[in-house]
Amino acid sequence: MTGASRRVAAIDCGTNSIRLLIADVQQDSHDIPAHLTEIDRRMTIVRLGEGVDRTGQFSAAALDRTFAACADYAELIAAAQVDRIRFVATSASRDVSNRVDFIHGVQERMGVTPEVISGAEEASLSFLGAVAGLKSDLVQSPVLVVDIGGGSTECVLGNVDMATPQSAHSADIGCVRMTERHLHDDPPTSAQVSAARRDIHTALDEVSAHVELSAACSMAGLAGTVTTVSAIAHDLATYDPQLLHGSVISREQINSVTDELLHMTRAQRAALAVMHPGRVDVIAGGALVLQAVVERTNLDRVVVSEADILDGIARALGALAG
Repeated sequence: MTGASRRVAAIDCGTNSIRLLIADVQQDSHDIPAHLTEIDRRMTIVRLGEGVDRTGQFSAAALDRTFAACADYAELIAAAQVDRIRFVATSASRDVSNRVDFIHGVQERMGVTPEVISGAEEASLSFLGAVAGLKSDLVQSPVLVVDIGGGSTECVLGNVDMATPQSAHSADIGCVRMTERHLHDDPPTSAQVSAARRDIHTALDEVSAHVELSAACSMAGLAGTVTTVSAIAHDLATYDPQLLHGSVISREQINSVTDELLHMTRAQRAALAVMHPGRVDVIAGGALVLQAVVERTNLDRVVVSEADILDGIARALGALAG
């Protein structure tokens, strides 16, 4: 029997951006949302994790940017008359000493307490959102879901028809973190790129102890780094989520785009038609992570998903709504 439709609001606050999804979800007889209808989806680059890798705390400017976005989202949520809200905070919020300031600021503006979730839960929600949003003929089990964020990257292995993954691990190798640690020049020097690659592969050694990357029969890539690399690889005239969702990028295309981005100046990256202004400074660091993960598999392509942790949060909310 199919259950009632519930309107939910999912907020994902990461190292680089804060995102909102308002959606109607419908339960099936197994308490898993069978269908998700998107009402509104927003992204604001706030760079909440700016400097966190170095200072261990959120800066006042980063908090101000994030709180301004929260105030805007609160108005959208109120107007949509949602039944249930969940605010999830990820990598940067796990690392800071002034987390309480962040939590209180969000509570004041949105009336909801942000949940600073573990890397394991982040991976599980990303997997749920990704596999439910892809056509079954695009991916084969076991599928490796890779979510490249600003502060961390989640690698999750599981079967397409299962909501719970088999194994998962979160590594501190996001696009912002890699850029701030290593890619300081414009464009970065070969020594800086080599240092970033070593750092990434060291982190993936740890991932491999938890997730058998080479066992994957297919790979789904999530979030802005992956979608932007695909948009560049396919020479899109504009960033189009509908065209990007389900698109495929080969290993060769990933290598080519990564090399291209690493040799561009900031101005050249900013001039790319598909480049979001908030990703200009960090896209090369994210591309290096994507390239390294693919190198650790036996796969020659990545399927791109526009559905990710936001969709996973919304679907889980639908299952819980009563």
